[in-house]
Amino acid sequence: MLDATLKSQLQAYLEKVTQPFEIVASLDDGEKSQELLGLLQDIVGLTDKITLKTDGNDARRPSFALIRPGTDIGVSFAGIPMGHEFTSLVLALLQVGGHPSKLDAETIAQIKSIEGKFEFETYFSLSCQNCPDVVQALNLMAVLNPNIRNVSIDGALFQDEVERRQVMAVPSIYLNGEVFASGRMDVKEILAKIDTGAANRDAEKMSAKEAFDVLVIGGGPAGAAAAIYAARKGIRTAVAAERFGGQVLDTMAIENFISVKETEGPKLVRALEEHVKEYEVDVMNLQRAAALVPASSAGGLHEVKFENGASLKAKTVILSTGARWREMGVSGEQEYKAKGVCFCPHCDGPLFKGKRVAVIGGGNSGVEAAIDLAGIVSHVTLLEFADTLRADAVLQKKLYSLPNVTVIKNAQTTEVVGDGQKVTALTYKDRVTEELHRVELEGIFVQIGLLPNSDWLKGTVELSRFGEIIVDAKGQTNVPGVFAAGDVTTVPYKQIVIAIGEGAKASLSAFDHLIRS
Repeated sequence: MLDATLKSQLQAYLEKVTQPFEIVASLDDGEKSQELLGLLQDIVGLTDKITLKTDGNDARRPSFALIRPGTDIGVSFAGIPMGHEFTSLVLALLQVGGHPSKLDAETIAQIKSIEGKFEFETYFSLSCQNCPDVVQALNLMAVLNPNIRNVSIDGALFQDEVERRQVMAVPSIYLNGEVFASGRMDVKEILAKIDTGAANRDAEKMSAKEAFDVLVIGGGPAGAAAAIYAARKGIRTAVAAERFGGQVLDTMAIENFISVKETEGPKLVRALEEHVKEYEVDVMNLQRAAALVPASSAGGLHEVKFENGASLKAKTVILSTGARWREMGVSGEQEYKAKGVCFCPHCDGPLFKGKRVAVIGGGNSGVEAAIDLAGIVSHVTLLEFADTLRADAVLQKKLYSLPNVTVIKNAQTTEVVGDGQKVTALTYKDRVTEELHRVELEGIFVQIGLLPNSDWLKGTVELSRFGEIIVDAKGQTNVPGVFAAGDVTTVPYKQIVIAIGEGAKASLSAFDHLIRS
């Protein structure tokens, strides 16, 4: 199952296991069960700390549980955790085997103190780059607290179950049999949902902080760069972000980040976060800004209010809240989000194996999505509003070579149709003939660009007609002492490398403002 190189690497990791435990597998006569058995045999062959039993009685087959004698650890996998989930398997092996996590002591104590019964079921796909964060977070919580259990389920392998529960996006999380959440989440995000007093405690701690020299709102590439450049000047710096990493966390392959030949979004975000933490930066994650109150006089303090009730003050503010996926804005779209309406073809594509889907948008993202999906689904219909596709020529050539792809131009999507539980069709208007058409399908992947996260700033800083923050060549907004950088601004070309440069520029401008005022 594992090649020699992977075995060698895994063996080195397994040397960190300090407490013996068992892998209990539930198998049948199927091919996938034999494949899983081969993987588990490879694992136990690399260490004497782990033993394998094949007499499990779990109804999901193939599956396996990690059991440490004398404890009640609830970590199990239904499926074969390879692909993006192989790291989740390795971490689970280490943590059940007694190797400590790198989680901070305060969060560990919070997890251990949670009371009640929490039975999590997490649906993933092996091609989903967002899923490992959820799987790893819940597995760690299950290792630390016997009240918490998690089974991670490969949705592509358990299609009947996915169909029955109408799981149409991953990661999808169920808690005690009910839908809990969908999408990427880390430990602290999950804790915020199950520990109801956490938000109030965070708000109290934030509001008690002294004013900062530079307060960065947003933790994407622009925000990270701004924080690093400010901290290197030796001034009091903070980052408050709704989700550290921002849109980059949802980016699959990155091949144009200069000096890095190839990487993935989550990997780049980890590097950014580690770099920020090298400096004395106060990072406050999971904090959504609600309002900016500019200083009432020159040299005064700006205030940022947050949705949890907290507020922070600073001499200068750098706005780097990035952008989000643009939605179609048609009837049925909101109702069927995660029930057939999706935004990540890499994550959710495997759930539509053998089905009919549509891709909305003919730019590079849309065409790339259609090409990827064509290898999984039975048929892809790509709808483009304009009379030509905007994607690069090489992508269009590949698209048109695929036998199970239909391209429709001059198509204005008008409605998402469903049966109350899932998507069943969409309707579109031919912009030339004005005729309405209906496409029967099971999934819709929306790829029509981004919207700036600037709604909370309306009436405070000057915005363009597209909602972007208007900045000058130095990243300055129309409010003295308030700067902006990245995808939320009017700076053209929304690229990671550009956002990083703009973040650095805005930070240098903020420092210049401080020393001059």
